[in-house]
Amino acid sequence: MQSPSNNRSFTQLIEFDIEPQSLQPLVIALTKQTERLARDHLGFLSASIQASEDGRRVLNYLQWQTREAGEAAFRSFENGEENFWQLIQAHRAKAVTFGSFQVLHDIERSLDNALQCRWLSQAQREIPEGDTHYQNR
Repeated sequence: MQSPSNNRSFTQLIEFDIEPQSLQPLVIALTKQTERLARDHLGFLSASIQASEDGRRVLNYLQWQTREAGEAAFRSFENGEENFWQLIQAHRAKAVTFGSFQVLHDIERSLDNALQCRWLSQAQREIPEGDTHYQNR
């Protein structure tokens, strides 16, 4: 992940409970909305839209450099070109669950197959400062 070690990144999770026939239209709407957020708001790091195998749940994952960037984008999302509450109604979501989290630890695999770990919380750090790399053997 691209989050600076002195500034924890911020993640927003929005889960939609829907009927399977609403899956594709909701994914298309969320994709357009997410692309607008990424284009129009500084601090965007990454996003993904995921669906459960039965097509009844959709998860919109958004990661920002800071809490402030994420909250500013969400305010825009609420009042934007396609109002968030209208999006929920249009795709007949039975329930929507919101969550927000600060990233404390990252681990990812690089193109050279090494695992890269980053501890972002000084209080939890048990390894030397900086990134630690593990090679999968």
